[in-house]
Amino acid sequence: MFMSKVAIVYLVWSNEPEKYLVRALEGVVAQTYAKENLHLLVVYNSHKPDEASQLPFIQSEIEKMKERLPNVTILPQEKNIGFSGGNNLGMRWAMDNGFDYVFLHNADGYLDGRAIEEMVKAMDNDEKIGQAQAMVLLHPEKHLVNTTGNSLHYLNIGCCSAFRQPISEQKLDPIYEVGYVSGAATLMRTDLLRKHGLWCEDFFMYHEDTEYSLRLKIRGYKTVAVRDAIFFHEYNFSKNVQKFFWIERNRYVLKYLFYRWPTIILTLPIEILYNLGLVAIAIKNHWLKELGKVYAYWLKPKNWQTWKAMRKKNMEERLLSDRTLIGWAENTVEMADMVVPAPIKLAADTVFTIYYYLLKILVWW
Repeated sequence: MFMSKVAIVYLVWSNEPEKYLVRALEGVVAQTYAKENLHLLVVYNSHKPDEASQLPFIQSEIEKMKERLPNVTILPQEKNIGFSGGNNLGMRWAMDNGFDYVFLHNADGYLDGRAIEEMVKAMDNDEKIGQAQAMVLLHPEKHLVNTTGNSLHYLNIGCCSAFRQPISEQKLDPIYEVGYVSGAATLMRTDLLRKHGLWCEDFFMYHEDTEYSLRLKIRGYKTVAVRDAIFFHEYNFSKNVQKFFWIERNRYVLKYLFYRWPTIILTLPIEILYNLGLVAIAIKNHWLKELGKVYAYWLKPKNWQTWKAMRKKNMEERLLSDRTLIGWAENTVEMADMVVPAPIKLAADTVFTIYYYLLKILVWW
């Protein structure tokens, strides 16, 4: 019987291998999917200047487990090519070597035994599923959810759905559509990667998974989560100044890539209010310089050119209206209480919700 070939891309950098590699390898060994149809691709995204290479450690641990592992290829890099670049390297390798699917495996996570089998089964049985993610649970708090599938606010703020809620309380279908697929544990079709492109490396990090999901959605594909495919993730939410520029800049990129100009203009009033709040948060957390960099980026006309061709292609090939995209979006920001006090979140959610229903009335295109 034919079985699809799956390449598991395990992207690591810096000192991540010594912290997470062995556990990740055990997860690959545990897979119920036929070993001859799996291939583990370890992309070592180099290390910091003051660190020693972890490549010898990676080679040693894989050698110890080689009899239990599927075939393994290691691709060491001379420098950090980013989250997007490292995963794209793995995607290209999978396409060049005749694989049907590529599974992107976060460094700080590991697979439950049936995860690959359940995701492949879901996608083999429905060709309209463009991308699937596992049910991502926390480690070591395995009874709590990391994400049941990410949600997207209409201002393109992304969140982990059901974060830190007990998995036992989630009433979910075996396969269900999500706002966008988490790049931490996602199965992708190589034929669609050939047809519609890899992750956009201009994102460098953050929201590249969001963009790819939306790229598929507007072309008529489903992005789903598979309830019984489990991935455990040692996830720690942190307010990090290094993240801030990329998250905010790339949020604006998403608006430009997927909304028509009338929608972008209609969201300006709520965007201004949101940014006034961001300024206050940035001052409190000493991020004001980073927020200024975001605004400075968009004030340079040459930076708009980076994204212009992608926007044009999306507008020409899209099958969905802005009205549909707004209808799919969330009206509140689920994880905002991790950044601002609960009363402020409640007030913001009220304003967001009122404006959301106004957009639903006004956006007819």
